Amino acid sequence: MTAEQSPAATAADRNYGDRVAAVEPGGNEPIPAAERHGRPRQLFWTWTSPNLEFATIFVGVLSVSAFGLTFPQAVAAILLGNAISALAHGALSARAPSVGVPQMVLGRAAFGYRGNAVPSALMTITSGFGWFAVNSVSAAFALESLTGMPAAVWLVVVVLVQMGVAFFGHNLVQAFERFAFPVLAVVFAIGAVIVLARSDPGYLPADGGTGGVGGFLLTVGAVVGYTAGWTPYAADYARYLPADAPPLRTGLAAGLGLFGSTSVLMIVGAASLSATAAAGVSSDNPATAFVGVLPGALAALTLLAIALGAVAANVLNVYSGAMAFLSLGVDVPLRWARAVVALAFGVVGFVIALVALADAAHSYEAFLLVIVYWVGPWLGVVLTDQYLRRRGLPVGMLYDRGYRNHAGVVALLVGILVSVPLFANQALFTGLVPALVPGVGDLAFVVGFLLSAAVYALLFPRLAGGTAGTAE
Repeated sequence: MTAEQSPAATAADRNYGDRVAAVEPGGNEPIPAAERHGRPRQLFWTWTSPNLEFATIFVGVLSVSAFGLTFPQAVAAILLGNAISALAHGALSARAPSVGVPQMVLGRAAFGYRGNAVPSALMTITSGFGWFAVNSVSAAFALESLTGMPAAVWLVVVVLVQMGVAFFGHNLVQAFERFAFPVLAVVFAIGAVIVLARSDPGYLPADGGTGGVGGFLLTVGAVVGYTAGWTPYAADYARYLPADAPPLRTGLAAGLGLFGSTSVLMIVGAASLSATAAAGVSSDNPATAFVGVLPGALAALTLLAIALGAVAANVLNVYSGAMAFLSLGVDVPLRWARAVVALAFGVVGFVIALVALADAAHSYEAFLLVIVYWVGPWLGVVLTDQYLRRRGLPVGMLYDRGYRNHAGVVALLVGILVSVPLFANQALFTGLVPALVPGVGDLAFVVGFLLSAAVYALLFPRLAGGTAGTAE
């Protein structure tokens, strides 16, 4: 069995249903009607749990420490960036039940079968390797702070757990997120109240970045880089829902879960700098510094929650990274193609995370902005394509190796090649406009999104290999 076959060829071979203790068979083929199950509300905890982790908090920390915003300014930037991201995520999730395929397979409508290899490869690198390393290191540091055992030892434990859950697949992933949700929600809610109560809204560190409009736009970019970084995963966890699942409820559950969790913890992160400064807490381990203002028992529980939240995020990263890899058009002639690829990604991700332990926080800001440099133009293309095909989508077209849509590839490349050289603004690279006007911040996401959307809408009637069509 290959990673991609027709629905008829795979339906009899799956027999997966809603079983949790079973390995999800196949790869990225459409989900047959007999295998559909669940309700839209499950997407709320699916997208809440993986964001209740320290990587989310640290985005808020950056808004003050790296970008120089006051607490009220940081809150406004965080809410704006998360609202933009959650709207896009909800729109993509809402479409998934009607077609029953992963998000990167859906992307073939906009990019063509071969052209879709570009965003699929970018997502494979970003999620399967980049985010996997970030979150694994975060969990390892939290457990090191809690137990005193070396982070490298905990890294092995964390990676094995993540690989195990991702190997079993969709149903265990959903069950894990459902289990983690109440634990993480309660612990982080209590911690958030304490941190906010001990914070100073007027606090600003002496070396706190640029501030002003530039700092605000940099924060929005970093927030979107984090939160919209989930959008290439959106359909992966909604595709098993029944085909008649209400799109509005599906989109709201996914979007609100994402918006609520990221907004609350990023705001707590922005507040935590003043709380730790007032308490005289400092540490090279960022997780240790964060919990330093919490009572002893709660601090220990929060460190455990940081580790659990990182695992909750990474089981999605490994699972969807494997999906993206298979969407490159790679044939893996195994019944458990996705599962085997997930294991391979876990091994590679572990090596990257092990190397990153030495200097974990140094490149996080740059990593967030690099993500948004391709996710922004990608969203511009796929959301525009989704609107143009709002009457329906021929699913068979997505698995047709001869299907081409050069409009998507051209629009994506134009968006990236114009927005990054002209408008990117980070430590690794400063574009022409920020170099001339330093206070302008980073406009790459906005420019990339709008430009790619406009170019795709213009080229679609001329270069798309199919029409808006109707669903099959």
